[in-house]
Amino acid sequence: MKLLLDTCTFLWLVSDTERVPRKVLDLFQAAENDVYLSAASAWEIALKYARGRLLLPTPPEHFVPSERDGRGIAPLAIDEEAALHLSKLPSLHRDPFDRILVSQAIVHGFSILTPDPLITQYPARTIW
Repeated sequence: MKLLLDTCTFLWLVSDTERVPRKVLDLFQAAENDVYLSAASAWEIALKYARGRLLLPTPPEHFVPSERDGRGIAPLAIDEEAALHLSKLPSLHRDPFDRILVSQAIVHGFSILTPDPLITQYPARTIW
């Protein structure tokens, strides 16, 4: 299965696994699943860090790749097809980072690991 991590899920998996349900941890750790972190999540983390809304042990340009690589999470670029698919999404969620994750999941067949109830309203597969 191809899994796409929501930003909060990534942060919890690397720092606070007690917030992540056992089912999600099992999927994340299963060798047969491919796990990805979108460039949109890296962007969101960098933005929140720069604004002082997210504390990290190291700057995001070190933290994100180090934690991602150390856990076998692949990077996922934002491609044109996923970006253009945004125009087809209903305006259920105002967060642009979450909207691009939904587009990427729909276009590329990912299941999103997310606790966000707004994301579950889109026609993308979500797991929590």
